[in-house]
Amino acid sequence: MHRRGQDEVLGTAYSDHDLVVFLEGAGVAEPETTWDDPQWVEWRGGPAHEFSAA
Repeated sequence: MHRRGQDEVLGTAYSDHDLVVFLEGAGVAEPETTWDDPQWVEWRGGPAHEFSAA
């Protein structure tokens, strides 16, 4: 999230549900419409929507 002129990590998602919770907490009304938008979500460590144990 970009706030007050700085980027802020909201957390690490371990499921799509986690991602929805983070986006809703950031004020996104329809999170499912933004989670594949690289301006909103940066997927790291693998393809989008694929979660695995570290």
